[in-house]
Amino acid sequence: MDAKTLEAQLLELIRRTSTRLPGDVVRAIEKGWRREAKGSIAKSALRTVLDNIELARDKSQPMCQDTGTIICYADLPAWCDEPTFMKAYERAVVKATKVGYLRQNSVDSITGKNSGDNLGPGNPAFHLHQTRQKSLTCRMMLKGGGCENVGAQYSLPRADLGAGRDLAGVRTCILDAVVQAQGKGCGPGILGVCIGGDRGSGYLASKEEFFRELDDTNEDPRLAKLEKRIVKEANSLGIGPMGFGGATTLLGCKITHRNRVPASFFVSVSYMCWAFRRDGFRLSESGKVTRWLYD
Repeated sequence: MDAKTLEAQLLELIRRTSTRLPGDVVRAIEKGWRREAKGSIAKSALRTVLDNIELARDKSQPMCQDTGTIICYADLPAWCDEPTFMKAYERAVVKATKVGYLRQNSVDSITGKNSGDNLGPGNPAFHLHQTRQKSLTCRMMLKGGGCENVGAQYSLPRADLGAGRDLAGVRTCILDAVVQAQGKGCGPGILGVCIGGDRGSGYLASKEEFFRELDDTNEDPRLAKLEKRIVKEANSLGIGPMGFGGATTLLGCKITHRNRVPASFFVSVSYMCWAFRRDGFRLSESGKVTRWLYD
């Protein structure tokens, strides 16, 4: 595959990710809208969200003015090395910014200067791996700053919460994170949670949970049970969409775990806003998209 073809396909991936939500997310928002009381602010807020989703898709314009941190995961076959992929993806990001699929969102943390093209140290955020498969698989998400701000990490035990080093303590921490968010981060939200790991690997794994579909079932029955319980209990708190009150505080909760050292027990909670922008594809060596991953 020539570099221009790879760049063009990556540009289309960025466009789709920024301007359209996957079907599982739209269905979850529609379910929430049907659940809210007629005439309530919550129902009106979700109606506005659904209208925004439709307009963004039809006009091929960004779902939100904050097009977020650009996070890219790719499994690279033998025919595509890391430098080639990164260069093509960065060129696609620059083009996407120029035509308006992405907003100018990359700011130097020391000088405060905006790069203007969404490139800079750590942006985009790449997570690249080799694969023996023949196809290239790329997944990406755009994670807004508002929802990133309300993520939380807990070190157990937490005496102030009555949370010990067990799944009951994990549940207490996750629900506390929802309560502390109080509708910030553009709810209704989706949680990605990692039990264990260190401070860095825990947050990384919690965000990777966002690549799961909302209507899937955790392979670990203990975590599957906890995921359902968290959503049910969070939606009974009365926080609701945007904190306006109502029955739709969370659209989903996805939990994973990592081994830890005996001295540490972290619970890392990442929060995703309703604008749950993720997409991905499989790409053949000839440059053809063989499958979109989140239709």
